[in-house]
Amino acid sequence: MIVRGGRIAAEWGDTRRVDMTFSAVKSYLATVAGIALRDGLIDSIDDPAGDYVRDGKFDDEHNAQITWRHLLNQTSDWSGTLWDTPDWADRPEGEDRTKWPYRALHQPGSRFKYNDVRINLLAYGLLQVLREPLPVILKREIMDPIGASNTWRWHGYENSWVTLDGLRVQSISGGGHFGGGMFISARDHARFGLLMLNRGLWDGRRLMPDDWFDRIRQPVPVREDYGLLWWLNTDRQAIPAAPESAYWAAGFGGNYLYIDECNDLVVVLRWIPDLAGTIERILDALQDASSCDEAA
Repeated sequence: MIVRGGRIAAEWGDTRRVDMTFSAVKSYLATVAGIALRDGLIDSIDDPAGDYVRDGKFDDEHNAQITWRHLLNQTSDWSGTLWDTPDWADRPEGEDRTKWPYRALHQPGSRFKYNDVRINLLAYGLLQVLREPLPVILKREIMDPIGASNTWRWHGYENSWVTLDGLRVQSISGGGHFGGGMFISARDHARFGLLMLNRGLWDGRRLMPDDWFDRIRQPVPVREDYGLLWWLNTDRQAIPAAPESAYWAAGFGGNYLYIDECNDLVVVLRWIPDLAGTIERILDALQDASSCDEAA
């Protein structure tokens, strides 16, 4: 689906079909973190997460240094086990993977590592702060106001249930590893993307602070094509045809949500792995497309 000027410019396939979105859900999780900041439940993303989550997950000397920012930009190197899965089990590195559980830990913020266990820890931490299921927060604060359908779902694992204020609540997952994840239609994806494009405004109502959309695009010093759970076009390396300000959510198999403020453009791709080539063809078709280099 291609949305320009707030209207559907093109669509193909069944855009109402609910489908797994894999790691594109991480960008929705970032938005929930933004809600916690918006409402003052987290004072700063540079606060230690252990100041808010006091059940032992951030107690040891290494984990105590981890901030919300580290969790949001995947540089925490958190060490531990969550929902019966150790952190090292997701994408272990090196030729001798038997040694990965005993690796040396890196200073939080010093090394990027894409890791769903730690993303799930972020989701768990936000649950502790917000005190409501994260899908309920997202539905009330974002998806209902933007007119999303009632077909999307956000699941956790069979063993990720916790007791919160006397109620049994599921902590959701931030990807598709080990199960769980978000199931959503291309149309609802596009509405969420349009909210991002409009920097948190929907029909004159401000749902997210304007400055949040600059913060999520601040490159991680140790991984300059990554922000706060959004991928970046820093130096136009990933998508040379697109402006540097463009950013996107990305999930396994070619599930993308591309946001381009410069060209007033939202693109939802399902099962189309060639993001750069597809965006290049779309921009070539726009007579007034701009690289926005001058504006930047």
